[in-house]
Amino acid sequence: MASIQSSADGRTGEVLVGHELQLADLLVAYLEQIGVEYVFGVPGGAIEPLYNALARSARRGGPRPVVARHEAGAAFMADGYARESGRIGVCCATSGPGATNLITGVACAYDNGVPMLVITGQPPLPSHGKRALQDSSCAGINVVGMFEHCTRFNSLVAHADQLEAKLTSAIMQACQEPRAPSHLSIPVDILRAPAPRAEPSFDLRLRLRQTAEASILDENAIDSLCHELRGARRVVMLVGGGCGESMGVILALAEELGATLISTPDGKGLINPEHRLYRGVFGFAGHPAAWAALTGDDVDLILAIGTSLGEWTSGGWCDSVLNERLVHIDVSAEHLMRSPMARLHVRGRILSVFERLLGRLYASATPPTQAALPNCAGVEPYCDDPDLHSEATPIKPQRLMFELGRRCPPSTRFLADAGNSTAWAIHCLEVNDRRLHRAQIDGVWVQPSRRGHHGGWLRVTMDFAPMGWAIGGAVGTALANPRCPVVCLTGDGSFLMNGQEITVAKTLGVTVLFVILNDSALGMVKHGQRLAGAEQVAFELPVIDYRRLAEAMDIPAYVIQAPADLDCLDMAAILRRKGPTLLDVRIDGEMVPPMNLRMKALGSMQPRRTEQTEESRP
Repeated sequence: MASIQSSADGRTGEVLVGHELQLADLLVAYLEQIGVEYVFGVPGGAIEPLYNALARSARRGGPRPVVARHEAGAAFMADGYARESGRIGVCCATSGPGATNLITGVACAYDNGVPMLVITGQPPLPSHGKRALQDSSCAGINVVGMFEHCTRFNSLVAHADQLEAKLTSAIMQACQEPRAPSHLSIPVDILRAPAPRAEPSFDLRLRLRQTAEASILDENAIDSLCHELRGARRVVMLVGGGCGESMGVILALAEELGATLISTPDGKGLINPEHRLYRGVFGFAGHPAAWAALTGDDVDLILAIGTSLGEWTSGGWCDSVLNERLVHIDVSAEHLMRSPMARLHVRGRILSVFERLLGRLYASATPPTQAALPNCAGVEPYCDDPDLHSEATPIKPQRLMFELGRRCPPSTRFLADAGNSTAWAIHCLEVNDRRLHRAQIDGVWVQPSRRGHHGGWLRVTMDFAPMGWAIGGAVGTALANPRCPVVCLTGDGSFLMNGQEITVAKTLGVTVLFVILNDSALGMVKHGQRLAGAEQVAFELPVIDYRRLAEAMDIPAYVIQAPADLDCLDMAAILRRKGPTLLDVRIDGEMVPPMNLRMKALGSMQPRRTEQTEESRP
């Protein structure tokens, strides 16, 4: 007999009659301790003891297993859960192909700075090297070697005594800045081994809190930045996807300086589109107003904040941002390496950096002279695509994005999949959110955080962008926060690749609106070939009625062919009902997405527009 007590909230666990406590139970006890609610995965023989432990834990209110339809979907769900909840995402798979199926989702999380604990099974240790079924050891298909380049911590647990130390290291390394996945490969006999105790030896909650509060800060660089800000005439702030927890203080400093705000594609969802200082997206699928903001004659300082400055976030490495006016602020040393031409690098947790800046600038006797705030009255919208209001049939993707932004509540989380969905969402999607109330703290206006998450209202993947990510990610997001509507924007190509995960939303009863941009093609491939003058080949997809496909799964679905069809939907009811809903949107497939920057980076297209507008118009 043994009992397990959850130290997360003091609940007393069940008595495990006739069951010897296993190391799998101790592993799950650590997950309970740090507040993990779900473990996403697909079960199998080599990981069975973990599922047994999860079943025992779930009965006492601990983490619940969520069965994905494919292991990549499990990793995408863990990614979506982590972005929304602020907790580590956990996914698992059995040995061999189960483990290799996870890699795409783990690599996506690694490239996007998402904390994740990845657990894979192994055949028993004595069978390694003997051609055991799905042998994933170094003597078989070396799964640990495969995970080496997409994880922060990566190890095989080769002895029962190693599990606790390696597990705690994996969790802590995944959650430290810059965040990333950690991977443990655990043989099934290790998972079944007797546990030395029922409760964790270490309080990881305390350790993780200390890790979050600790910060690498370059104080000299912050002093130098204060000096630069005091002498600047006009400041432009390029807000990246790593700014989630810091947006309150970033907006406060922008207001005080009268700085112009623009965002990277993955930073768009962190800023209210109605903000008077905001001039749109710079980079892939961006806006002319954002490009123009960087190149104004009076701009003498550009702050690139929380961004990797990769292809999509730097405008294809253009010198509009990569120049001597640049100050790059980031917690990641790797990101800072991509801007050697910058005037200044400031490394540190972004929240701490901006808190220091506000304190030093406005506590001093000579705060910076506040520039006149841009007068946005009468300024043209940063997205002025005329097809936002088109009444044409089939519906224009621009009009679809406009209507979704108008009809969904401000608390909606939109996840846009790789391909046309991402391009149209970045360029055209806006939320109708006029909540711009601010509070004054110590004489400085601070935009309050209205939400506990740091993912923003629009979520996309940068750099490593797998098709189907948004489908699983939307399920994980909805599980992390059932109070807010979730909308998945995906293409028919992505849905055919990963759409089976919609049945997970059905099984769990989570509210997700799946919107399929249906043009019977791999749209970005088709348009890329046309723009490049290449052969038109291998982009066609079958004509499919996705409404009927959803109805076969007992999921409500609708076909949208014209803007008027959206008027027939009770969107409020759809976003309240338990379970998923699908919209099969027959878009105008001849509309070219704003992808010219991608074509330029590939060297597939001759420049036909100026740098400021080349990427900005379809």
